[in-house]
Amino acid sequence: MIIPYTDIAEDTLNNLIEYYVLREGTDYGEQEVSLPEKVAAVKRQLRNGEVVIVYSELHETVNLMPKQLFIQQHAG
Repeated sequence: MIIPYTDIAEDTLNNLIEYYVLREGTDYGEQEVSLPEKVAAVKRQLRNGEVVIVYSELHETVNLMPKQLFIQQHAG
């Protein structure tokens, strides 16, 4: 189930994004990117609809994922 990011309190959203960014260890190229910059980038992706927040009832977890991946996993 997709949870609209606008339904999440700002502090909670920031914590969720920080956890995601730190856990993913995303490669930002040769230039080091600060945590606040990474969080801002994910927020932009949420606003643009590129990334969604997904709650799994089965696993009782919350995760961020590319919207296209979510659609592919739930098609059919």
